[in-house]
Amino acid sequence: MTSLSTSRADRFEALNRVHFDLLVIGGGVTGCGIARDAALRGLSVALVEKNDFASGTSSRSSRLIHGGVRYLEHGQLHLVFESSAERRRLLRMAPHLVRPLQFTWPVYEGARIPRWKLDAGLMLYDALALFRNVGRHRRLNARDVLEHEPMLRPDGLLGGARYYDAATNDARLTLANALSAAEAGAVVVNHAAVTTLRSENGRVIGARVRDTLGARTADVTARVVVNATGPWSDELRHLDPSIASSGRPAVRGSKGAHVAVPRERVGNTYALTLTSPRDGRVMFVLPADTHAIIGTTDTYTSSSPDSVHASNEDVRYLIDSANAFFPAARLTTSDVVSAWAGIRPLVPSSGDTPGGASREHAITTSADGLVSITGGKLTTYRVMAADVVHVVLRRLGLRAGRDLTKTVPLFGGDFSSINDLIASAVRATNDIPFATHLVSSFGSRWPAVLAEINTGDGRTVVADGLPYTIGELRYSLREEMATTLGDLFVRRTHLAFETRDHGIAAAERAVRALGGDAKEIEGYAGEVERIFSVSSA
Repeated sequence: MTSLSTSRADRFEALNRVHFDLLVIGGGVTGCGIARDAALRGLSVALVEKNDFASGTSSRSSRLIHGGVRYLEHGQLHLVFESSAERRRLLRMAPHLVRPLQFTWPVYEGARIPRWKLDAGLMLYDALALFRNVGRHRRLNARDVLEHEPMLRPDGLLGGARYYDAATNDARLTLANALSAAEAGAVVVNHAAVTTLRSENGRVIGARVRDTLGARTADVTARVVVNATGPWSDELRHLDPSIASSGRPAVRGSKGAHVAVPRERVGNTYALTLTSPRDGRVMFVLPADTHAIIGTTDTYTSSSPDSVHASNEDVRYLIDSANAFFPAARLTTSDVVSAWAGIRPLVPSSGDTPGGASREHAITTSADGLVSITGGKLTTYRVMAADVVHVVLRRLGLRAGRDLTKTVPLFGGDFSSINDLIASAVRATNDIPFATHLVSSFGSRWPAVLAEINTGDGRTVVADGLPYTIGELRYSLREEMATTLGDLFVRRTHLAFETRDHGIAAAERAVRALGGDAKEIEGYAGEVERIFSVSSA
């Protein structure tokens, strides 16, 4: 299938030809955000990612753009203020990928967070959002809570609150930044692994990059190199001669696991914020079409980010916690459609628990000039990117200029009303759910996707009961830098998360239609095992 991505060879070859101002290593949301910001400021930019965009932590989140109400407990008011502002900005710049989400927070007898504390916290939450959230919080009595969420356990329910945050498609939000960067002139290449950092006169001047889908290599030259590899940061930093001998880590990994179960089993109407009866930590039950996502855990880990996955204990913790609030669900491990985990690249701190560790980010520059960013969170990626670009501009001796990422819509977000856009798609398809899917995935680009779907075998559905078609996959191969089945089923779509076999059967159908071979399926099966297997420990 990689043959369909004909422009990729040209993009990889450009890595050799151009002398760049900036090389960004790492195609998570932060790296893609940095590349977009720098390209919009007129810098010549290269971005390389060893796997696919969002293939690490950025596709394994809780899929929330949120102000971080739980950070109030730890006094991280600046982070809440910043997150609230970024939530508001993303709702405006990417309305197809970031949408308002209503939460119910029930409070029970003996809860770690009593009603008065929740009320005070949500009042502060609204204030830190400058009272410009989707809606202000509302105090609820027990009857109000059950009207919103009738399947909740009524015993011991004192009341609660309703408040608002936002949901996102984390992988496609990352992709939108990568495509926006390319649209602004950046050379963006996935499946391109850095093997060495190139140094000259005690200064990092680029990197050698290997095409992981072929035998090619490229020697990239850049005036500044940025390490935006998240949980892989220390691994890359140790390629820098000025850091290699240092034993001090720049990242402490915290594992966050999630499970997806049939939503009809849980019965949640909206999103819920809960405190686990096991340990009192804040967790969520989130609507995701026909599924409910339950998450997340928060445990320090030394696992490699290349092989991290949920454990039996993670799954049991999440299921038991959900059952405590939705007793009629009677969830068991057999109800789990998919389970996955990612590693948060936290800045090392003295905190005893990862939940109490700061989500602030940190930027460092090595003696040889390698700029590294660690920490942070999905919601504030744009601020993190801007802070890095300011460091880069200073190293280049340039003025910062105007930050266009505050106002320019993300790829596909250049429209004024999502309801009007969906209405247009409905008129073209006569199918409300399918039209909504097209717009929520592709935004203003939906007509081009529909044209692909209406060509040849493009209407063929890839997996029964899901909206994904051969035409959509073909569009992603041609226009969204997808090259493998994993790119298509894990990150361009959520098919792997929404099917019990994680898309293995659909892979065979897709390969026949798209012209791949058995090796594609074999490679995909390995990726599925790596991401979705559940370990005993």
